[in-house]
Amino acid sequence: MTASRLAAAYVFDLAAGDPEWFPHPVRLFGRLTQLGERWAARWASRPGRELAAGSVVTGAVVGIAWLLGQWRQPVWQILLAWTTLATRSLLDEAGAVIAALDEGRLAEARHLLARIVGRDTDSLDEAEIARATIETLAESACDGIVAPLFWLALGGVPSAMAYKAVNTLDSMIGHPDPPYRHFGRVAARLDDAANFIPSRLTAIGIAAAAGISGLDARRSLTIWQRDGYKHASPNAGQSEAAMAGALGVQLGGTNLYDRRPHAAPLLYAGGRTPSAADARAAAIIVATVSVIAFGVALLALVRKGR
Repeated sequence: MTASRLAAAYVFDLAAGDPEWFPHPVRLFGRLTQLGERWAARWASRPGRELAAGSVVTGAVVGIAWLLGQWRQPVWQILLAWTTLATRSLLDEAGAVIAALDEGRLAEARHLLARIVGRDTDSLDEAEIARATIETLAESACDGIVAPLFWLALGGVPSAMAYKAVNTLDSMIGHPDPPYRHFGRVAARLDDAANFIPSRLTAIGIAAAAGISGLDARRSLTIWQRDGYKHASPNAGQSEAAMAGALGVQLGGTNLYDRRPHAAPLLYAGGRTPSAADARAAAIIVATVSVIAFGVALLALVRKGR
């Protein structure tokens, strides 16, 4: 990956986002994962076999993603790098929810929110919608912006494509509950490893962006260090804790998934209840994080002489 190709991919993402008509590789990874599940269901009937089948499926999908990135043709490299980035689509989707909240259109806000979160949204009030929006902005700042830029700068398009495959696998099968407890274990552990450094860089970026935006960078760092490890996952709480501290709001709490309650750790417990204004401030922070991360990645490539 060269600095000029990264710059082109980043500009494409800001200009076009994730258009529906474009054949996005993540859809391919999702389809391959589904095919792998069907294959495994025929014979993986015990924990050991489920783990083995999940390892094979995960390795195959990640390997295909890596191979897709090996073709060095410049336009191909730029297009693939573009598909790994999600600044525009994230801010557009979150912005639509925030606009609906601002205008008091709660039913529409719930509907729009359901497109970007996995929790049930049909009974959420304004504060809960704002909280969910802030949390997905913070988490997706890592998955959709910082981590892809990190892997593009470190290992080029093949590494970034492999990262997106791992991320897709984790979202589909990397769950601790049946039927994925064993089948998705390798995917979940790979995702933990792939996001370990980027999630912490994202938290630092959020604190820096908070300072640039006139918010409390020191509190962001303090709450990140205090609450960032409350999640069972080594990465899930990093950026959310930093965002909670930056905004001065309490994040986490009970969410419903398929009508079943799931209690997430409280981040900055005792902070303000989130509002639409806080969600908008979070979007500004994420936009700033994107610029910072792009600048750092670009500088890293320039320093490597690429």
